[in-house]
Amino acid sequence: MKIAMVGTGYVGLVTGSCFADSGNEVTCIDINEEKIAKLRQGQIPIYEPGLSEMVLRNAESGRLKFTTDLESAVVPADIVYLAVGTPSSDDGSADLSALWTVVRSVAPHLRKDAVVVIKSTVPVGTNSKTYEMLKESTGRECDVASNPEFLKEGAAINDFTMPDRVVVGVRRSEVADTLQALYAPFLRTDKPFLVMSPESAELTKYVANALLSTKISFINEMANLCEKVGGDINDVRRGIGHDQRIGFAFLFPGVGYGGSCFPKDVRALSSMAHDLGVEPRILEAVDRVNDCQKEVLPNKVEQHFGEELRGKTIAVWGLAFKPKTDDIREAPALTLIDRMLAKGAKIVAHDPEAMGNVRDHYGDKIAFCEFPMDALDGADALVINTEWSEFRNPDFTDMKNRLTTPLIFDGRNLYEPTIMKRAGFTYHSIGRVTVFPE
Repeated sequence: MKIAMVGTGYVGLVTGSCFADSGNEVTCIDINEEKIAKLRQGQIPIYEPGLSEMVLRNAESGRLKFTTDLESAVVPADIVYLAVGTPSSDDGSADLSALWTVVRSVAPHLRKDAVVVIKSTVPVGTNSKTYEMLKESTGRECDVASNPEFLKEGAAINDFTMPDRVVVGVRRSEVADTLQALYAPFLRTDKPFLVMSPESAELTKYVANALLSTKISFINEMANLCEKVGGDINDVRRGIGHDQRIGFAFLFPGVGYGGSCFPKDVRALSSMAHDLGVEPRILEAVDRVNDCQKEVLPNKVEQHFGEELRGKTIAVWGLAFKPKTDDIREAPALTLIDRMLAKGAKIVAHDPEAMGNVRDHYGDKIAFCEFPMDALDGADALVINTEWSEFRNPDFTDMKNRLTTPLIFDGRNLYEPTIMKRAGFTYHSIGRVTVFPE
């Protein structure tokens, strides 16, 4: 099939590349000329494992192209995907201005039998409005489908090529058949292809992310309670996780969720509920708990040092909101850095992928090290924000020798408290009792 992918952000680039890799002819469109020029040169604007190789492979084969010329890509397309950003507005609702601009732009160039597919995360009713806009612009009825994405940053290619399910919202069964044929190479293990109304498909994306966010905020709140009663949240997690009704997924305590999806989608769903006269009590609580959880680690550091924090050097391991990405949007590490800088502390940071983005954000306000252990030299404490695999099994003797004080604040519970105690560290973690050197 010939596919036009409007938008070369995270979702558009991954989706377009995977479709090209399965034999389709895909043209990705973006208004950013510099970005398109770099993509043509094989320069990928985001870090996602395996994506660079996939883009280069399919670009060399001619199946994947990049352009700023919308008309040239849309006119021959069987399917036109809309994958533009829908960021949060000041009131938490989704900002659809970019999407409406694209809808108006593609309308004059659509083939009569082309299918428009909304891949962006959008509020309920967006599909219907898109349908009406295209009908008004073209003078005919156009097929508009909703096909929400369920991609985890750091595992997006695997999620796309081996999905748990594919969800499509359509008005005509023929459109569902077209999309099922497109997704057939990825559904060979009989994973479900779920056909529903556009409204249900739009809501499914939000509900999925809201529920996952709820699990994270819930276990974080229970972790804070564990600390107060002298319990261990990891024991509690194991105690509840073996209940098949609960399970273990997304029940790891930490410093809160971030990224481009969970915060935005929880707020957008909450805003949607308000607009419809429904009180989103759980959603609002989930958002509040997460905001508070981002302050837990900075609070621990401030409580430990008190007024002596000014002038101290804090080493920070992990800047991205999660491993295997360079995404720092709403990353808990930024909350920590902001608090430390405001208190007069110095920051020396390391992250395997996100340092460039953080450098763009802070400039020379903080220092960076290419290797994680180098960030510890002369530091008064280490704070861990992201659970990168390379942080899990360090040389504790080397760490202790490099740090001015053997002090660790672990926001991801990477280490066992008993081991840290024997190694001679003061070790603060999440939902577990602080241990001190023997």
